[in-house]
Amino acid sequence: MMQTPTVTPSIHQLPQAMEPRNPGIELDLDWVRRAQANTSAIERRAKTLPGRRSVKKDYQAAWLCRAISCIDLTTLSGDDTEGRVRRLCAKAHQPVRVDLLAALGMEGLTTGAVCVYHDMVPTAVEALAGTGIPVAAVSTGFPAGLSPFHLRVAEIKESVEAGASEIDIVVTRRHVLQGNWQALYDEMKTFREACGDAHVKAILATGELGTLRNVARASLVCMMAGADFIKTSTGKESVNATLPVSLVMIRAIRDYYERTGFRVGYKPAGGISKAKDAVTYLALMKDELGNRWLQPDLFRFGASSLLGDIERQLEHHVTGAYSASYRHAIG
Repeated sequence: MMQTPTVTPSIHQLPQAMEPRNPGIELDLDWVRRAQANTSAIERRAKTLPGRRSVKKDYQAAWLCRAISCIDLTTLSGDDTEGRVRRLCAKAHQPVRVDLLAALGMEGLTTGAVCVYHDMVPTAVEALAGTGIPVAAVSTGFPAGLSPFHLRVAEIKESVEAGASEIDIVVTRRHVLQGNWQALYDEMKTFREACGDAHVKAILATGELGTLRNVARASLVCMMAGADFIKTSTGKESVNATLPVSLVMIRAIRDYYERTGFRVGYKPAGGISKAKDAVTYLALMKDELGNRWLQPDLFRFGASSLLGDIERQLEHHVTGAYSASYRHAIG
């Protein structure tokens, strides 16, 4: 049985706040080309994950609180308004009803960050002032990543100047599909330099990379170029975060750590909307990387609706009854 994790409000800071940032290394093409993925074995392992870990009662509540602390609460819609972003920020600061947090002994719990488009960064920064919750901005021509290169770099710099302390960038998929690892490395390194002190999450858009082997190799190249996090998806692809893809990326992170000594974070995004799925992902991180990667400086969920289901599960834990979703404001 998994032990109850503790959630410490003081850890809700920038990614890698408790770790040296990954400075990157020289591109090692031999290492990249040796990276393989046994698809059938990976799929078998992933299929067993939901049934291998079962947490109930207080243990389940503790893991769900940990999941909340690792959420990048996100709104990336064309109809976003300042009012919607302010409501989302209020939800990030108070993710669960006050009475439920008091009953759980979890006062002060917040989400890991708020993620918005560049245009909404100033609004989010103002709304979160004094909370310690970072603002993440999607950048580099999100979600396709096909705008002119100099504009993608400029977009990063403008988001940082506007107050974003985390930048979620998208890589050029064709570099991966064509095996042009030098181009991917150079692109990622330029994005990392443009971020300055802001931490960078590299979105691989795994649903568009074709094979798990491509996912493994792209993960390594982005980490070699200095990514602080690697992230599965934009949330706009037809296939987003999956357990097989997550297993491949997590093992690439482990391999990179064992060889370099630098910890890189992981962010599954898109399609994770149920509390039970969040626990499965946390269990995967614990099994493959250990407890250190169960902190919000090394693990995030990219999600918009996940928090609502977690809050309903926590109310059930406290009161013994499920409530209608409209009782829990999502933002």
